[in-house]
Amino acid sequence: MVSLNTTLCPCGSEQNYADCCKPLHLLVKKAKTPEQLMRSRYSAYVTKHAKYIYQTYASEKRAENSIDEIKDFANSCRFVNLEVIRSSHDENKGHVEFKASYFYQNLFCQLHEYSLFIKEGNTWRYLNGTIFPIADIRVSRNDKCPCSSNKKYKKCHGE
Repeated sequence: MVSLNTTLCPCGSEQNYADCCKPLHLLVKKAKTPEQLMRSRYSAYVTKHAKYIYQTYASEKRAENSIDEIKDFANSCRFVNLEVIRSSHDENKGHVEFKASYFYQNLFCQLHEYSLFIKEGNTWRYLNGTIFPIADIRVSRNDKCPCSSNKKYKKCHGE
């Protein structure tokens, strides 16, 4: 098994996980920008770190998002890719537009969201987002994988 410590971070930063999102997941470092927080949240879904995702919600949103529900969602998906489209922030709030691609059973799904982040104290937190609807794609074993690998689904992301 390959260690995430020496592999590229799932967030797409081109850094090793140990140098990128892992220190945030371990609460050794704080996200410096809303984009960094969003990337670390995506990596937490990939690594099934539900507690971190819960902790990075704005305090007013935590009651709506239990650790068990977050864990159930993360465990039901196979995350493929994160694409950051744009991000901006000032001292107290920021926005990140992104697409997160994942497989849920035999569906290829994309979450396209324009997210709002706020600062609580001196810590960035996710508040909410506007989701742009994208149709899920049903994938069969011999179909070309929608992740753009040019492989058949069964040889790429099929279970």
